[in-house]
Amino acid sequence: MSTLRQALYGFALLGALVLLIWGQQQRIDVAEGQAEREKDTANTARKDADRNLVTVNTLTDTLKQERNAQSLLRSQQDQLRLGLAKRERTIEELKLENDDLQKWADQPLPDAARRLRERPALTGAAAYRDWLSGRGAVRPPRDQPAQ
Repeated sequence: MSTLRQALYGFALLGALVLLIWGQQQRIDVAEGQAEREKDTANTARKDADRNLVTVNTLTDTLKQERNAQSLLRSQQDQLRLGLAKRERTIEELKLENDDLQKWADQPLPDAARRLRERPALTGAAAYRDWLSGRGAVRPPRDQPAQ
């Protein structure tokens, strides 16, 4: 019986070895599957990072352009302010030099011109649009000189 017992031990050992190898193969398959998923996740993350980098570069360029445009607008605004101040000084100097011009400048605006400058208190773009849409034509002054 010893040969039979040895054969049974051999088969049992062989079966245990087969089960061990099969279990290890299952673990290897699971690990390979996980590695593939991780590789796909890494590729997806890399693509997202590249896309984000392109977006950041685009936004950075746009920001630089906007800042340059704002700087240009500020310098134009400063030039316009200087020109306006110069014109106002010139007008004041002319008013002081010329009595007729000073009398003309001191007169109140005509009614038609005053109505053009009248504006109600507006709150928001919609109110301004409604005010512009609802305005009628400027009426002529009532007391017109005879022609």
